[in-house]
Amino acid sequence: MVCTGNICRSAMAHAVLVDRLAAAAVPTTGPGGVVVTSAGVSDEETGNPMDPRARRILAEGGYGIGADAAARAVAAVINAHAAHRISDAELRSADLVLAMTTAHLRALLRRAERLGVDPGRIRMFREFDPEAATTTPAGGTAPGAPAYPADRADLDVPDPWYGTVADFVDTLDVVERVSDALAPALTQLTGTPGATP
Repeated sequence: MVCTGNICRSAMAHAVLVDRLAAAAVPTTGPGGVVVTSAGVSDEETGNPMDPRARRILAEGGYGIGADAAARAVAAVINAHAAHRISDAELRSADLVLAMTTAHLRALLRRAERLGVDPGRIRMFREFDPEAATTTPAGGTAPGAPAYPADRADLDVPDPWYGTVADFVDTLDVVERVSDALAPALTQLTGTPGATP
């Protein structure tokens, strides 16, 4: 998950997707698991924790609260979060890089081109949003693959940074919708034994 500074959108998406995967009994570490990380395209927030407003909205949503495995996994993600700029190594090794906005997508694609990284692995996070206005490309799509929007700008995840707590709630709504669609697709791809779709 990649946003600007890695303290709001991508950090929230990281926590929520780990929650969904852990709830489906999909390992989020080690071989055969779905390893989720987040980063920014900028280094301006390097080392900073998740924005306190994002933490508050996640806590109010029950993320990282409780003693079950999913809650413990999410609490670990939230508590250990330290913002960083996406590294060349991360771009080279990630199977899927999800950009929060078209600006992030462009920055990632430029870096991928310089590094010789397959640009097909870099996508918009909201391509998986069931409420995003999308069109099916000619020839259809592979099972589980998202349709594409007529205008990629329609897929930008709203930036709550300059807004109010309500803007963080709106961003969390988008992140939850996408994670609800993304987690089963990732579960299916891993073929994790015992995982519940």
